[in-house]
Amino acid sequence: MPFIKLTKIERKRFLVILTCLLVAIAAWLFMALDNKYVYTAKTVLKYNNIPQKKAFHPLQSDTVDLQVEGSGWQLLFARLRINPQSIAISLEKLNNRNFILFSEQLFNVNRQLETSQKIISVRPDTLYFDFSEKTVKRVPVQLVSDISFIKQYGISNPVEITPEYVTISGPEQELKKFQNWDTDSLKLENVQRTTKTVLAMTQSKLKNVTIFPASVEVKIPVDEFTEKELEIPVKVINNSAYYNIRLYPKKVKINFMVALSKYKTVNEDFMEAVVDLDDWKIRNHGQLNVKMTRFPEYCKLLSIIPAKIDFIIEK
Repeated sequence: MPFIKLTKIERKRFLVILTCLLVAIAAWLFMALDNKYVYTAKTVLKYNNIPQKKAFHPLQSDTVDLQVEGSGWQLLFARLRINPQSIAISLEKLNNRNFILFSEQLFNVNRQLETSQKIISVRPDTLYFDFSEKTVKRVPVQLVSDISFIKQYGISNPVEITPEYVTISGPEQELKKFQNWDTDSLKLENVQRTTKTVLAMTQSKLKNVTIFPASVEVKIPVDEFTEKELEIPVKVINNSAYYNIRLYPKKVKINFMVALSKYKTVNEDFMEAVVDLDDWKIRNHGQLNVKMTRFPEYCKLLSIIPAKIDFIIEK
């Protein structure tokens, strides 16, 4: 296919025409994008000014469609990113009725936007709520943690949580589901000393259930551990027939890890080892298994020697 050969003057004229065309298109595009348009964006609702004496339950989704007026530039580059990604509405009117009108709050809603976008309407415009009497309940705080320690270190005392209880409020039927309330997960690595921190409580997934306080102080006592050995007597349980039983041996050796700060204080009085005579009467075992029925909570049991003992029943 033959190429069209242009002279130097023709090429210059062609470039001038092409440049003018591109400038015209750019000018048209600029004016078009500078115009105002109305488009739809979804956003999540947050509630404030919640009625104090009523527990409410929304009867619709917490996501609404916003009819937003903005420039073509915003539509082209931002794809209508509403900033912030949620809007807060006041529930003050619920003290007198069971619905909220967005049209009454458009001015305050628009003040929350950080752009030149303007919300002109919301769908649905009316939000309906179901009510019940609000009750309160105290539940213990449950620590959620993932903690690793440097070798030979560990928790040496019960973890202290202040306060130990939180107050939750909402409909009675909802509060019955909660026996405790979890903290946010506490993640620590290579711990070797006592740690204190403020930890947030997990947020309620139910909009009609609130929690107070929203955070607690957690203290994790940490100490270095060392190995210790004690010899303690063995007791017999479930001897309802009062047999005369001889155990061989009568004592067992308990090997365990104990915090250095408690090494001298932890002794035989903190522990109890037993054998269950039901192992012989019901299960027909020839030896009795040794079990610990009392042992310091923050010591770590390593071994019981021997773990099974012989016995003789004298008639």
